[in-house]
Amino acid sequence: MNSNPYDTDLLDEDFLEEEESASAEEHEHWRIVADKGQNVTRVDKFLMDHMPDTSRNRIQKAAEAGCIRANGNPVKSNYKVKPGDVITLVLDRPKRDWEIIPEDIPLDIVYEDDQLMVINKPAGLVVHPGCGNYSGTLVNAIAWHLRDFPGYDPNDPTVGLVHRIDKDTSGLLVVAKTAEAKTHLCHQFFVKSTKREYNALVWGPFDKDQGTIEGNIGRNPKDRLQMAVFPLESEIGKPAVTHYSVLERLGPVTWVQCVLETGRTHQIRVHMKHIGHTLFNDERYGGNEILRGNTSSNYRQFIQNCFNACPRQVLHAKTLGFVHPTTGKEMFFTSDIPEDITTLLEKWRKIQ
Repeated sequence: MNSNPYDTDLLDEDFLEEEESASAEEHEHWRIVADKGQNVTRVDKFLMDHMPDTSRNRIQKAAEAGCIRANGNPVKSNYKVKPGDVITLVLDRPKRDWEIIPEDIPLDIVYEDDQLMVINKPAGLVVHPGCGNYSGTLVNAIAWHLRDFPGYDPNDPTVGLVHRIDKDTSGLLVVAKTAEAKTHLCHQFFVKSTKREYNALVWGPFDKDQGTIEGNIGRNPKDRLQMAVFPLESEIGKPAVTHYSVLERLGPVTWVQCVLETGRTHQIRVHMKHIGHTLFNDERYGGNEILRGNTSSNYRQFIQNCFNACPRQVLHAKTLGFVHPTTGKEMFFTSDIPEDITTLLEKWRKIQ
């Protein structure tokens, strides 16, 4: 695989919570043509022989995500490579050919020690540089804050962000300052031992006060900017589990708590849409339309005022818990609901 580690970090999506973009474009990151004398062999084994810097598990996950192509067509791990086949790795972002430059961007640091830091990210701040967002991101801000920290290299994927949240989602993130801390924290995310709770305002009333949503999450074949839910028994997407509880019923909308077992791209947004409760003002999934309520002009104006008060999907990463990588101490952090969401909630409470 290409020697630049960021070219393939998409394959580590088990550790990445809600990638901040789902690009419609595709970009070739790696290519090889099978020799004329190539023995017929599985593509995952073939790539293992030609990509010494990766693992079979990552290759298989890339195939499941449709990123491995044979002669331009997506293939599964058991595809048999034949002489002359053109095998490529295709990702939804261009090759990373820039350096992360430290930028003096304010950070809301909830906690920090010599191993890690917990940050409360505001809505509107992109987490990681990518196509169209090469600067002004949370990673650039972290690079500035840690510019004098011994051994911290913002361009080294073995340190830094342990998980991500969307640009327009606010809330808590943990950052590893050392490789050992990141390995330890990533393992906790992988075995689902972290505690992550989100608050969201969604369209529609719930029949029950709590429930669980299960279903594989993968790229929507009809719209690559969206994710979609597929049956658990299918081979499409990755298993995802979201537990929800009703916090407050507000007529046409509901204030809910969501607890994640897994961390898939857009998990809460797509799971909630799947059960008929699209996040309020979530433009990508249709939540910026009036999905519940009446058709009066006064109501339409009220909803527009609500959209203006909180011009983003109403989703906040409120709590984060994990075990400290060196002390073994359980740590638990909570962030306040941002002002744009509290203003929105007050609008709904006043009309009940």
